[in-house]
Amino acid sequence: MTIPQGLHHIEINVQNLGKTKAFYGWLLPELGFSLFQEWEKGFSYKMESLYLVFVQTEDLYKDIPFHRKRSGLNHLAFWAKSRAQIEHLRVQLKKKNISFLYEDKFPFAGGENHYALFFEDPDRLKIEIVAPR
Repeated sequence: MTIPQGLHHIEINVQNLGKTKAFYGWLLPELGFSLFQEWEKGFSYKMESLYLVFVQTEDLYKDIPFHRKRSGLNHLAFWAKSRAQIEHLRVQLKKKNISFLYEDKFPFAGGENHYALFFEDPDRLKIEIVAPR
């Protein structure tokens, strides 16, 4: 029996579960994730042994919104299959009126050898999609 290694899962509390589900419901399958679980207050997507969980923030804790510049999670970075996939995602994001971060430096905002696309999810969590070399 092989023992899994690495990251098991990431759980993220969100302000509006419906908006988050609409956002990640098209993005994560594009990146190779499959819907794993769904329940009244959350959902998850899985790829191999890693899964991402999104849970509705309880009303008691919704008064302070997420900001990636505070202590804690800054961003999620996903592998793209290719530069062409990044270009495809960029077109899809534009159609969905999702604005980009560092658009003036696209596709090398992360450096001259780092082909990537940056944008934010509905809670303003930074998402990075990176192409392999």
